[in-house]
Amino acid sequence: MSAPRVIFMGTGDIALPSMQALLDSDLETVALVTQPDKKVGRKQIVTPPKIKVMAEQASIPVMQPEKARDGEFLAQLEALQPDIIIVMAYGQILTQALLDIPSKAIINLHASLLPKHRGASCIQTAIDQGDQLTGMTVMHVVKELDAGDIIVLHSTAIGEKETAGQLHDRLADIAPAAMMEALEKLIDGSASRQPQDDALSNYAPKLLRDHGLLDWSQPAENIERRIRAYDPWPGTYTTFSDAKGPKRLKIFPQTELVELAGNDALTPGSIISAGDDGITVACGSGALKITTLQPDGSKRMSAADFARSGKITTGDQLA
Repeated sequence: MSAPRVIFMGTGDIALPSMQALLDSDLETVALVTQPDKKVGRKQIVTPPKIKVMAEQASIPVMQPEKARDGEFLAQLEALQPDIIIVMAYGQILTQALLDIPSKAIINLHASLLPKHRGASCIQTAIDQGDQLTGMTVMHVVKELDAGDIIVLHSTAIGEKETAGQLHDRLADIAPAAMMEALEKLIDGSASRQPQDDALSNYAPKLLRDHGLLDWSQPAENIERRIRAYDPWPGTYTTFSDAKGPKRLKIFPQTELVELAGNDALTPGSIISAGDDGITVACGSGALKITTLQPDGSKRMSAADFARSGKITTGDQLA
């Protein structure tokens, strides 16, 4: 019996370990579908996705349609006669015409424990909402976003100080085992289909840079999670004012929760202290000590160095 013919559709770096696992398996990988090369960096150098380089090094044909719904692309995909299509961090909406192409299944690897956190920012949302567990879900693909029947769930605990970037890399490493388990079950016919409970789902939208503005009226623990959840993207920031007007101040993880003595009401965003141990800011409840930051137009630095510069001091207001 010949090995099933598999097509992998992916673009993001989170898909790299799964693509490598597929290449290392006995399955027949007949193509990679990924996003077109794009301009990167200040010099706008046209750069291929890393997964494209991986496929080409393994002599796997690569397809990069501008639109996955394009008729010519769909005809080329159908001509490959795939048994299974695997989708992970591909970056385009798939039409029903594409979903109908594989003879056995089209499956998706999603970085949350579905039905929670459907959508693009599933990793950030899990940290931001204080989840203790997350994981990798392998599910059948349907037209509704991340709503297909579940085949496999692999879970992992979220670290107390873990950032989205760190969790992203761990989930990337968890994904291959979940993928291979799902593939084995699909091939031998033992795969179950667990319908999702839509009532337990929430939508985790794509994040934009401006979403990182901190709201100091929130409790300190919520702000601390937000800073970790949005690292490295979109990052979190606040604003302060100097003689030249408002300036952005990017805030990095490794912040510390601070309990406030007494019942004195402090204005959220007001600086309680600024010195050699960092900058402590009043929140809606509690306070947060900032240890690392980056002012607009400057390099990343310790909060203590910034405090010593005299550009910010006790009693100043962040917004």
